[in-house]
Amino acid sequence: MQIPLLRLQCGVNSYDWGKVGQESAAARYAATTAAPDFKVEDDKPYAELWMGTHPSLPSKDVETQRSLLDLVQDNQALLSTEISERYGSRLPFLFKVLSVRKALSIQAHPNKKLAEQLHARDPRNYPDDNHKPEMTIAVTPFEGLCGFRPLAEITHFLQAIQPLRTLVGSQAAGDFEQAVKGNEDSEDSSVIQKNKDALRSLFTILMESAPEKVETACKELVALAKDSPDSFGTLPGEVETNPSNPGELAEIIGRLDQQFPNDIGSFVFFFLNFVKLEPGEAMFLKADDIHAYVSGDIIECMASSDNVVRAGFTPKFKDVDTLTKMLTYSYAPIEDQKLRPTDYPYTILNATAYSSASDVVKTDLKRTGAKATFDPIEGPSVIICTRGNGTITVGSKTEEVREGYVFFVGATAECIIQNTGSGEGEDDVFTTFKAFCELDGKEDLTNGN
Repeated sequence: MQIPLLRLQCGVNSYDWGKVGQESAAARYAATTAAPDFKVEDDKPYAELWMGTHPSLPSKDVETQRSLLDLVQDNQALLSTEISERYGSRLPFLFKVLSVRKALSIQAHPNKKLAEQLHARDPRNYPDDNHKPEMTIAVTPFEGLCGFRPLAEITHFLQAIQPLRTLVGSQAAGDFEQAVKGNEDSEDSSVIQKNKDALRSLFTILMESAPEKVETACKELVALAKDSPDSFGTLPGEVETNPSNPGELAEIIGRLDQQFPNDIGSFVFFFLNFVKLEPGEAMFLKADDIHAYVSGDIIECMASSDNVVRAGFTPKFKDVDTLTKMLTYSYAPIEDQKLRPTDYPYTILNATAYSSASDVVKTDLKRTGAKATFDPIEGPSVIICTRGNGTITVGSKTEEVREGYVFFVGATAECIIQNTGSGEGEDDVFTTFKAFCELDGKEDLTNGN
């Protein structure tokens, strides 16, 4: 039997929102294992590196040039019997690197039932019938929008940002304020549902705003941010109630309008948490939860799907009606949106696990010769190096590892990685991210249970 360690050649998608040329981590990583004719172009945006078996852009074995999808279909032992029985002949997850230069769509991913309905109704815009819960881990400093803000913050902006209040209308704004007043932090389930209903009503009114009204409101919003950056979003005499730094808020609104002039997304910003992640920090995006990416390089791990319901910050197909109806309208502070890492139980030495429907382990080996051994697990893994130099060993097979190298490790295989850096200086760190899936206690990535 072939030793289950394959170095992968991974494709990169070029979308307008991607970082340009060598600034894109996705492009640099792709170049290390790309086809011989691939060259990073200095003026071309590179957005997503895909690692997995998704048929839209399946990875290939560098040595044989066979697709990983073909290889695991021909040899089910690479996935394990249990994984194959539940998910079929493919990886149950899709691993990505995203390099975000400009805002990446106000969006949500449908749950399994809705994904099936959307795919049957509109396969062109919803290309498969699977849902797409996903995890995001920052590789560089990252900005994004994730989930609805606490209700008190939304109320604050309705009162402090006049173009926002004008756009939704004083009646709708007042109805929302009255509905949630005094109950913003209630834990009573009936009150929470009432709050969600009020948020749904107001947000739907915003998203259904006429384009000409959005254009007028955006011009007023940008002018307000430009003319009064030190007090932008602040109520007179109540600076301490501002949930954001005024100058930072004004800068972001100006930046977003430059990227997408007169876009409804500039107002959606005041409804969503603005999340900043440092390298290694993470957040989890459940199905039917609203989010957007603003800037930075990230690792993503998700169910093997490409379904997105978009409604702003994008030239692509927008489906406002589906988005406003599908959202959970859960609201919470920024810290509740972040994913808390834990120690990874199946290895030793500097390994941090991020657990959701599938798992990702980040390993930092901080000195030359440092080694980490991953015990065998019942599912397959994909490993990418984002920093440094090292080796990876499975059985009697050892491969060199450099930044951007990607490997597939089959089920039930012990895997050893080792730092082989120069040993010069404190910056000689060997960093890898490993995506994998085990069945015990995990959400079913196929049926959404």
